[in-house]
Amino acid sequence: MTATNDVTIIGGGIVGLATAYALARDGRDRRIAVIDKEPAWGAHQTGHNSGVIHSGLYYPPGSGKARLARAGGEAMYAFCAEHGIPVERTGKVVVATSADELPRLAELARRGSANGVRVTELDPAALREREPRVRGIRALLVPDAGITDFGAVARRLAGLLTESGVELHRGTELVGVRTDGAELVLATTTGEIRSRRAVNCAGLHSDVVAELAGAEPPARVLPFRGEYFETTGAARDLVRALVYPVPDPAFPFLGVHLTRMVDGSLHVGPNAVPALSREGYDWRSWSGPHLRRLATDPGLRALARKYWRTGAGEIARSAFKPLFVRAAQRLLPDLQGSDLRRAEAGVRAQAVRPDGTLVDDFLVVEDRHWVHVLNAPSPAATASLLIGSDIAERTRRSLDAA
Repeated sequence: MTATNDVTIIGGGIVGLATAYALARDGRDRRIAVIDKEPAWGAHQTGHNSGVIHSGLYYPPGSGKARLARAGGEAMYAFCAEHGIPVERTGKVVVATSADELPRLAELARRGSANGVRVTELDPAALREREPRVRGIRALLVPDAGITDFGAVARRLAGLLTESGVELHRGTELVGVRTDGAELVLATTTGEIRSRRAVNCAGLHSDVVAELAGAEPPARVLPFRGEYFETTGAARDLVRALVYPVPDPAFPFLGVHLTRMVDGSLHVGPNAVPALSREGYDWRSWSGPHLRRLATDPGLRALARKYWRTGAGEIARSAFKPLFVRAAQRLLPDLQGSDLRRAEAGVRAQAVRPDGTLVDDFLVVEDRHWVHVLNAPSPAATASLLIGSDIAERTRRSLDAA
């Protein structure tokens, strides 16, 4: 690692790999590298999610999420088809189970239409025709939602990058940053890397990387664990495709939903509980430094005061399986606790501002040497190819201005 890179990307999840892919395809002769501390690509958020290709239904018109989700989903369908990755445009229904949810359902329909999403309203009879075991008083059908395997997408991107001459370094953790004239010197666990520019796509550790780089991130990462169950036996056939509740607009999570996976399994979840470490995939995984930061960070304390009731409900559903089942039964009354077994959990990196506000859109900041991706929540996997193109363009501008 002695030659100077033009661009070094820290983080080998789907967004970091997509950024390298966009840079490698622009026809310019650049030295590009991707480093990741894990032995496999897409080891965290990319490889621990529901695999849903989102349509752009939920997001405020004009937001980055709205701008990128719809076109990003179509780009993902095309990429998967071209490279033989399992993908299916299943469609999904968002179901109101009570009258007080109808105004929020109508707002979702308005947002979807404003974002160019195909949306059809379903009455109870039409809902039963599509999902016979699901119960609700009204629903939205979103035909362009679908499913894939984002871990497989990441692995294919890594293969394409290798073919393009991009240097890929797994098991390489960034531990320090300094400048040497116009260049960055990135200290890693496997040696020093010199680079003209760097891109921070470190996900759960993005704020830590920003601080190593000398930046003051405008938001800090709070990891939320999402726990899933998988159905067993005949319960695998209770749902045909994707079934979602009407989300709480004050909370950037979509609630316990039902997801038909590309392997044919049916997953139920997730909840959203604060993880006790940045990679806290269960309650036994905890970090003393992380917990001390949770206790002392004013933004996180403000968040806890604001959402304590919601958080208590999520923790209760984590601790007591019957409460989790009850949440799912609002959509699927025939589901029983005996139908469910624990599945792999995921951890989501959610950025929180100093006043306790949850960042509800993509958050990217730049300086002379760096592009820092500080918040890339769902639909980041869906839109990763377009997000990568956007980050690559920011990086090109910086290189050209040097």
